[in-house]
Amino acid sequence: MNQFTIMIVDDHPIFRQGLVEALSLEAEFEVLAEASDGITALDLIHRMRPDVAVVDVNLPELNGQQVTRQVVTKKLPTRIVLLTAYDDAEQAIHAMRAGAFAYCTKDVEPQQLIGVIRHVLDGKFVIGTDIYDDMGVKRWLVERTEQALRPYSDPGDPFHPLSGREMEVLECVTRGMSNKEIAATLGISHQTVKNHVTSILRRLGVEDRTQAAVFALKRGWVRLHPDESEQRE
Repeated sequence: MNQFTIMIVDDHPIFRQGLVEALSLEAEFEVLAEASDGITALDLIHRMRPDVAVVDVNLPELNGQQVTRQVVTKKLPTRIVLLTAYDDAEQAIHAMRAGAFAYCTKDVEPQQLIGVIRHVLDGKFVIGTDIYDDMGVKRWLVERTEQALRPYSDPGDPFHPLSGREMEVLECVTRGMSNKEIAATLGISHQTVKNHVTSILRRLGVEDRTQAAVFALKRGWVRLHPDESEQRE
């Protein structure tokens, strides 16, 4: 029996260990390495060349999509399976455009994930429970991108539906900064901040700043440092 090498990348130790244990039970898989952030993951992939890397989308340093894009750009042989805690149709498009071989949610059953990895090793692409060949995934991308009717940022960038300035404002909002503080930090007027916040709420479909912050944090668009304070009213 051929043995395939696997790498696990997730910043939650318990979840990462669970993946290691589940995949190590398969005689055909050897878990070669683990990493908890994108930069370490990319370095290990470059040095160890595992057959497959199972990578969380939301990672410190480089996110999973950025890791994927760099692996593809550097023409490394490792095939990336991206896992996400939040299933988002547009994020799936972004992941596959980045060059992932599979995209599925973190509530996937162990045997399902093992099946996904086997399909990937066989050269197939997996999105959720759907399996595609090379031409099939290209058609899927064209159809979904056209349906979305919106431009997509470079696959090496984190996915989000906001402009660069709106993301800067959202990050400040998530850190609990007032409009006045945001204006001073970004060097823009108080009214411009208000306009950006209004646009952010509308684009994200949320009612207030707190919901916008939670929305961004859940999807990994913004990460709080441990020493940052909780949001202020």
